[in-house]
Amino acid sequence: MKLSRVLLPFGLLTLASSLALAQTPTAKPAFEVASVKPAAPINPAQIASGKLHVGMKIDAARVDIGFVSLADLIRTAYEVKPYQISGPDWMKTERFDIVATLPAGGTKEQVPAMLQALLAERFGLTLHKESRQVSVYALVVGKGGAKLKDAEPEPVLSETPEKGVMSLNTADGEVRVKASGDGRGATVTSAKTGTTKMSMGADGMMHMESSRVTMAAFSDTLSPFVDRPVIDRTELKGNYQIVLDLSMADMMKVARASGMLPPGAGAALAGPADAASDPSGGSIFASVQALGLKLEPRKDSVDTIVVDHLEKTPTEN
Repeated sequence: MKLSRVLLPFGLLTLASSLALAQTPTAKPAFEVASVKPAAPINPAQIASGKLHVGMKIDAARVDIGFVSLADLIRTAYEVKPYQISGPDWMKTERFDIVATLPAGGTKEQVPAMLQALLAERFGLTLHKESRQVSVYALVVGKGGAKLKDAEPEPVLSETPEKGVMSLNTADGEVRVKASGDGRGATVTSAKTGTTKMSMGADGMMHMESSRVTMAAFSDTLSPFVDRPVIDRTELKGNYQIVLDLSMADMMKVARASGMLPPGAGAALAGPADAASDPSGGSIFASVQALGLKLEPRKDSVDTIVVDHLEKTPTEN
């Protein structure tokens, strides 16, 4: 199977999926029971069949989390963005499957708090919070004004996915992924975030068209592709149609940053080490400028969770 066909769903999962839930209550309850096991490596056959076990599903009192990194668990538990966590790099590569049971009267809104308790008990997590002055890109409107089309209406999902469609559970509800017949593209549909169509060109560029995106969500999408966090400063409050053209080097960068690939994998495709920080040379910067927007380098204060201690191996179930 070609590498581009395997990376395409990974890029999609990185861009469209999140484990974050609603606000955490003041109390910090714990799961009644929880099984934590190392996740098996990604199997390309699972991707092709739509049976990839990724994301979070809450069914009554059962919480099923698949192929989650420790970095993502911390992000979900403390409801922060990836760039707001400071810790060892291996947090992104150590992945686990978790099956847990809510206590009597427990709700899905309490799951983040329960994950905090699980991380402390099973992985020995200790941390502190601090505000750090960091380099960011501010997403702003360019001098010529934004060139954005209003979003399309929210799609209506059928009751059950059609054959060959992979269903993922995310913070935005159910997300469905359907690969194209030639294996060089996919369509992602969510009732909340609309439809994203992805297609790989002969030149190795991936073309993405999203029908319903806020500027805050667009900023989160851009962050993994550049060398610093992207923060929305456009003051645009609506939902918009977004088009992005991504190189294979862009996709490799995100796959490695998310722990989907080993640190050295695809290095030959990554280009010069400083390419991501050069607003004049890179498919991301060009795509942003085509939308009448701009990534402006700035310093900003970011609330950060600093990991003081974390074990790679959880205590026994």
